[in-house]
Amino acid sequence: MSETTGSRSPIRVETRSIDWIPTNERHGKPWHQGPFWFSSGFTIVGLSVGFIGPSLGLGLWWSLAADALGMAVGTIFMALHASQGPKLGMPQMLQSRAQFGVQGAIFPIGTAIFVYIGYNVFSLILAKDIVGTVMPGGDWIYVVTAIVAFLVATFGYDLLHVVERWLSYIVVPIFVAFTVCVIVFVHGRAAVESTGGAHWAPMLIQFAAACAYQISGAVYVSDYSRYLPENTPSWKVVVPTYIGSGAATIWMGSLGVVLASFIASPDPVTSVQVAGNKIIPQFGEVTLFISLLLIVAVMAENCYGAMLCGTSIIDGFHRIDRSTRVRIAGITVASAIGLGLTYAMPATFLNDLNTFLSLLVYSLVPWSVINLVDFYLVRRGSYSIADFFNPHGSYGKWAWRGVLAYFIGFAAMVPFFDLSFYHGPVNTALHGADLSFVVGLLVTGVLYYVLATRRERVTAAASYMADIT
Repeated sequence: MSETTGSRSPIRVETRSIDWIPTNERHGKPWHQGPFWFSSGFTIVGLSVGFIGPSLGLGLWWSLAADALGMAVGTIFMALHASQGPKLGMPQMLQSRAQFGVQGAIFPIGTAIFVYIGYNVFSLILAKDIVGTVMPGGDWIYVVTAIVAFLVATFGYDLLHVVERWLSYIVVPIFVAFTVCVIVFVHGRAAVESTGGAHWAPMLIQFAAACAYQISGAVYVSDYSRYLPENTPSWKVVVPTYIGSGAATIWMGSLGVVLASFIASPDPVTSVQVAGNKIIPQFGEVTLFISLLLIVAVMAENCYGAMLCGTSIIDGFHRIDRSTRVRIAGITVASAIGLGLTYAMPATFLNDLNTFLSLLVYSLVPWSVINLVDFYLVRRGSYSIADFFNPHGSYGKWAWRGVLAYFIGFAAMVPFFDLSFYHGPVNTALHGADLSFVVGLLVTGVLYYVLATRRERVTAAASYMADIT
């Protein structure tokens, strides 16, 4: 079967939603995952993540190290999910039914919806700030941006791939030039006052925020690799996903660190504008315009993903029609919710972003490790496709092992929480150092592996006894 897309038009409306993708509809090239995730990661939201360390008084080089390491580690989890798309041919979060049950998967899928909607709220706020640099701003920007993202999401998978891939070709030369502008801008300047040293608490906060930002990408990955041919080798999907997403987010996060370290009380949009105009007049606005296109594309992904998740939840309790009409209705609802919440969003963007990312890592780490352990270590990619859509199948309505491991892992993280409204006792004792993600990975992963492999042994023993009697 050909992997080319030459016979397919990216402007046709996708007909699939949470369905399994049949073999005769598989298409695409694995290397396309690289530019797709490069563009997806090259947003001002990623640049904003780099502002967190300097805002806490962490020195330039330590902030750079913590941000880059966090992005690199988080991308490992995100990229490993990519091989599940071609193998299973289904959306990322629907695959959680194998670990949590057809209805029990409501917990991780609900978290994914929180991710999609939350990122769209932050994206809309940034879009308004960007447009406000060149013309009078207003709430109309929210509506226009949301409509454009809605239209791209409506056409679906193929158009999203084409948009992100071509944007990546535009982004690289623009941001190479912008990076030069940033270097010129900070040359000879004194960094803003900071603690300057390697203080563990702010380092871990910056690391955890960067790691969470990338782990949150795990809820997207298979959505955009599920049309690839089933026989696609895992490494051909995982490697370009890791390189594309990792390179983009480390690059953007590092730019954020540098700008925040040399500008007092920075905000992402103004920082890009000022630094970009350092060499070429209005180049800052050009860079922001390109950033706006990237924001709209990622918002379309969020609407698309939220639709898949919402449909998966409803379908788990009451089988619904998986028509194009229902898919567009789901995208409409997701767009409207994000737009409505944006109007209620407070102005403290950076603080809210840090809290949002913390909540993501606390919620997504247990799910990600359960999903990966099940796919790579327990079932080793062997699943019953029919049972993903059957509440009475082998995965059942509620798979207590996955649900139990998830909530025990989450509970183990609570004493380590570091939030604006709550600080766990262990976190306080460690002077704000956030080690929750390490605890969540270990506790959840080990517990689920033990429970799941015990189930497999019991099932195998029962099958053996049935064969000999």
